[in-house]
Amino acid sequence: MLPEVASWLRRRTSAAADWPLEALLAAKGDARVSVVLPARDEERTVGAIVGAIRSDLVERAPLVDEIVVVDSRSTDRTAEVAEAAGADVVVQDLVLPGHGRMSGKGEALWKSLAATTGDLLVFVDADLRGFTSSYVTGLLGPLLDDPDVAYVKGCYDRPLVTGERRVENGGGRVTELVARPVINLHWPRLAGVMQPLGGEYAGRRSVLERLPFVTGYGVEIGLLLDVYQEEGLDAIAQVDLGRRTHSHQSTEALGIMSGQILLTAWSRLERHGRMLPMEAPATALAQFHRGPDGHDVRVSDVGVGERPPMIEIPEYAADRTLLR
Repeated sequence: MLPEVASWLRRRTSAAADWPLEALLAAKGDARVSVVLPARDEERTVGAIVGAIRSDLVERAPLVDEIVVVDSRSTDRTAEVAEAAGADVVVQDLVLPGHGRMSGKGEALWKSLAATTGDLLVFVDADLRGFTSSYVTGLLGPLLDDPDVAYVKGCYDRPLVTGERRVENGGGRVTELVARPVINLHWPRLAGVMQPLGGEYAGRRSVLERLPFVTGYGVEIGLLLDVYQEEGLDAIAQVDLGRRTHSHQSTEALGIMSGQILLTAWSRLERHGRMLPMEAPATALAQFHRGPDGHDVRVSDVGVGERPPMIEIPEYAADRTLLR
């Protein structure tokens, strides 16, 4: 491991328990905090997450100023459940409607910048099980403690739960098989980031609004690499949040996710001047399934769209100017 990575791990890694609520309230000052949950068909879990944040960090202690669920074309009762639990629910496609519709988690996160007012934004996936509000306090800790920290990633143990079967540390397959090797090969100073694809992270609006957002599954690795490029390694911190349990996808779906992550990494290698490509990568992914007459092929487009930095959107820039 590079010496600077070992140094970063010592200085910029903490645990959620290191950030007691009383200390965060004292450090908050005039800063506004928004918690964002991008959600699509998560009626079974979103209510408990919103309820815990509202109970612990809004009603009992005034740390969080708004909880916003971005409903990403749900077909179930996600919106109703989230609203009943105390969230402000915004419909993804009704935010900045003049800029068209794109798909994917990154689209919901990008739209959330225009739908929230916080100086600090905490992102939490809506499919978590066993969620506690220490996720939020842990992620806010480094931001409220040190103005040089711009972006905080959560890290955790990720068991693989399939029905009644549980494999400790069996989750995060795309992280271990795709993202971590790519990062170690091309961005070795980020090798200490334990969960580069984790969906729980926080950042300063002043930084996030100046970054492009990949609209698909590449959003997490794209943001991490762009923050590193723009702000440097020491602007990034990570917090151990304990254990993360959530729903898991099929191997086929993980293959599509991996394709989008690789394409996002490719785009950053080119954009950040780390390679000179001879040609653009293909975006078609062929996957095979055995059928009655042999192997059937299914081809998916894993191309990723991208939204520009939010600060470049005229309506947003005008609103921020008025707020100042």
